[in-house]
Amino acid sequence: MEGGYMDGAKINRVPYFLIISACIVVVIAGLRIASGILVPVLIAVFVAVLSLPLQNWLMARKIPRSLSVLLTLLAVLLILVGFGFLVGSSVQGFTTEYPKYQAKFLAMAKSTIDWLNTLGLNISSTLVIDYLKENVFSVFRNVLTWSANFVTDLVLVSLTILFVLFEAAGFSAKLARAFGHTVRSTGRLDKIKRDVQQYLIVKTLVSAATGILVGVSLKLIGLDFPVLWGLLAFLLNYIPSLGSIIAAVPPILLALIQLGNGSALAVAIVFIAVNMVIGNLLEPHLMGRRLGLSVLVVFLSLIFWGWVWGPAGMILSVPLTMLIKIMLENTPDLRWIAVMLGSGREEHPQKK
Repeated sequence: MEGGYMDGAKINRVPYFLIISACIVVVIAGLRIASGILVPVLIAVFVAVLSLPLQNWLMARKIPRSLSVLLTLLAVLLILVGFGFLVGSSVQGFTTEYPKYQAKFLAMAKSTIDWLNTLGLNISSTLVIDYLKENVFSVFRNVLTWSANFVTDLVLVSLTILFVLFEAAGFSAKLARAFGHTVRSTGRLDKIKRDVQQYLIVKTLVSAATGILVGVSLKLIGLDFPVLWGLLAFLLNYIPSLGSIIAAVPPILLALIQLGNGSALAVAIVFIAVNMVIGNLLEPHLMGRRLGLSVLVVFLSLIFWGWVWGPAGMILSVPLTMLIKIMLENTPDLRWIAVMLGSGREEHPQKK
């Protein structure tokens, strides 16, 4: 009887597992379908979290809540409009020059293939050029299209930020009334909020420093559209390790086309130097080892969220994974999952 009961229990777990798997598939499909709404909302939430310290500072100076929210929103809008203007003008300028760069790059590729064929290699220049047109340059077009769409989403982002800021001031009290007010639960929520703010603020400041250094350096080298490549370095710096590599490829190719081999090497050295100093020295010092992720986790989250939401999902992948890790880290029963997601060098606090 006992053995039969155990066998029955094991059998009953199969449909349960299938139901859970089906629910996960449905949720992922819903995330893909609703990407047009969810991505701007998530960007707005992250921006609102970044701006909360300013709002809290204004409220601490006895400024009324509504006025504090409006002043914070105004500051955020000025930054977003400026950022959108830079992105829009840079993308428009690059799009105008894009056919010229493409033609020159394909001519260089064809001459390289012809030279290799003189050495005895049998390479079809037609196949290679068709592959470059369909794959390499399609990536450029997709990135430019997404950048232009981001500018058009600023209205939805701004409205969402406004409502999030209004809601944030009384959110802790609302949670306490809904689920009960205890010292442990309140402290845990406050710690999660502080950790998320610390990560987003430090990561944004470090990414901004990376973008500025890259843009200024490329301007000194003489590369076209340094603002565009600085903005790209800023955005992709949210992706540890892999982001800096992805951000370096377009300006290196452009330098090879526009200025030659020496300048392309100089651009590569700029990216290596900036990411060595900021990514390996400054950022770990400011961020702390506890807010780190495994390289494998970063890579898998990049693939998953990129598949779900495209380029925007790739940029949001690490902040989303980091948010999950922070929440797990502050839940004693699930802290072991946060340890598995980490880089292995974290210094976790002892359980109390």
